Amino acid sequence: MKAIGLTRYLPISDPNSLLDIEVEKPVPSKRDILVAIKAISVNPVDTKVRSPKAGEENPAKILGWDASGIVEEIGDEITLFKKGDEVFYAGDITRQGSNAQYQIVDERIVGLKPKSLSFEQAAALPLTSITAYESLFDRLKIDYKGADKGKTILIIGGAGGVGSIAIQLAKLAGLNVIASASRAKTIDWVKQFGADEVVNHRQKMQPQIAKLGHDFVDYIAIFNDTDGHWLDVAQMIKPQGSIVSIVESKKPMEMSLIRSKSVTLVWELMFTRAMFETDDMIKQHLILNQIADLIDAQKIRTTLETILSPINATNIKKAHAMLEAGNTKGKIVISGF
Repeated sequence: MKAIGLTRYLPISDPNSLLDIEVEKPVPSKRDILVAIKAISVNPVDTKVRSPKAGEENPAKILGWDASGIVEEIGDEITLFKKGDEVFYAGDITRQGSNAQYQIVDERIVGLKPKSLSFEQAAALPLTSITAYESLFDRLKIDYKGADKGKTILIIGGAGGVGSIAIQLAKLAGLNVIASASRAKTIDWVKQFGADEVVNHRQKMQPQIAKLGHDFVDYIAIFNDTDGHWLDVAQMIKPQGSIVSIVESKKPMEMSLIRSKSVTLVWELMFTRAMFETDDMIKQHLILNQIADLIDAQKIRTTLETILSPINATNIKKAHAMLEAGNTKGKIVISGF
């Protein structure tokens, strides 16, 4: 089967950073399904895994952690899917990825594709939707059914893939949403997705929050540059408030800044449940099905912004370069072989 892989970790400008390759079609067993890939999307994690570092891969490593497609074969312990089902998922970072014609994935982290969406629209959703959902409802413990209605959340990086979904989910939970964006087109983007107020994360945000009439915010979701925003975040968070971050810090974080406020800081990594096969691993199947239901009920919408075609090394390299430039909004999807 066709796939796009890497054998060395190189800058995206290097012609050998990602290669068109041929590999053997995998065979599912136990709780795995084999999916015929129809569309994929590219996320910052793809560029981070591919980024220059020591080491070589043999066989080639296949990236990709967002996909939509059709179930072609099933393992002998499958209970959730059947052949022919249309599905979407974000996969498992410890296994070969979705940049291939076929992929094996555990059924417990797969959802039924939204009926109202194309494969391209659906492929834009899984990783960001799971990350946003887990950030808000699993990590920050916000009540999905509205018990926290009226509380305020600041979403830093609101125009990105995760931020765009988080804005919508936070609004469904009844929160007052402040999103950060720094350019005219991204400010317009976050407003389209439901942000009540907008601040510029290229400038100090605490004075902007105060100008909007907020002494503090109840929740902060850091979806962009934890290190760069940490001092600001520590000032803005409400005493006994909660912070979630999906962006690892590259230097020590000064915890004393939030200690006196008894603030909760929690990390979110979408891959945790699959990596460790946690007892609640099937929660991601349930989250994706819930996202599909919300999409089909027109309560939230896909964040697809750009489609490239076909799925090959040239277009995946182009998508990586676009992400690394740091000026994208929404999601980049690549469709068809």
